[in-house]
Amino acid sequence: MTADEKLVLQKMACKVRMGIIEGTHGAKAGHPGGSLSAADVFTYLYFKEMNIDPQNPKWEDRDRFVLSKGHTAPGLYAALANRGFFPVEDLPTLRHIDSYLQGHPNMNTVPGVDMSTGSLGQGISCACGMALGLKHQGKSARVYTLLGDGEIQEGQVWEACMFAAHYKLDNLCVIVDNNGLQIDGPVAKVMSPYPIDEKLRAFGFHVENIDGNDFDQIETAMNIARATKGQPTAIVMKTVKGKGVSYMENQVGWHGKAPNDAEYEQAMTELKAQLAELEGK
Repeated sequence: MTADEKLVLQKMACKVRMGIIEGTHGAKAGHPGGSLSAADVFTYLYFKEMNIDPQNPKWEDRDRFVLSKGHTAPGLYAALANRGFFPVEDLPTLRHIDSYLQGHPNMNTVPGVDMSTGSLGQGISCACGMALGLKHQGKSARVYTLLGDGEIQEGQVWEACMFAAHYKLDNLCVIVDNNGLQIDGPVAKVMSPYPIDEKLRAFGFHVENIDGNDFDQIETAMNIARATKGQPTAIVMKTVKGKGVSYMENQVGWHGKAPNDAEYEQAMTELKAQLAELEGK
């Protein structure tokens, strides 16, 4: 990745984070912490990695993305809007009555959403089915799915992993957002999933451990995933919950609450300053 390409992604990730704050503030509800931790991978997927067409969201040969941790819909919506699937101006309607942008992704109402998700653990199973279906159809499209580190406490996740390895789904990339916090506290204390990488290897995955807030490391891992044949790939990303907003970073309380007016202003001031600094480079 060139320095210019990286700068473009960094600026877009900042805009995605602004969209997350706009959405959750507008809704007076939602999940900003885990949306912000995953903002960089949302940005990389939709602006660099995936073969998609915002003008044709149901294009049969597109790459697919399944947000298994569906409560972080504000992050997905912000990426989709900035990519051109629907207007950025609609983000503050999140969770409003009659808005198409509800608290969890709905494939029937939101352009660009490939699977309705929200029940933790189910999204990865849907992604496995998509990947196997694409193989049966002889298509080269890939499937990406993002899970939370608290989500992988669900047994269904490991059934899906066993399925993915058994069917050698090398067109599947499983991404785990390891920000270390879930709604009840640190994942290590609630129900430790560690060691995540060793478990996934034991289930038959090729595994890459990265800093999920570093675009160079994201790109290297995605390239390796595409080059890996005969087995699925898992990318375990170490991230910072609430990344980009100082008072939200590594604070479990921001898992599932919205910023009030004063907190909104502070978050947007910080993010605008970050964007201005990037635009000055």
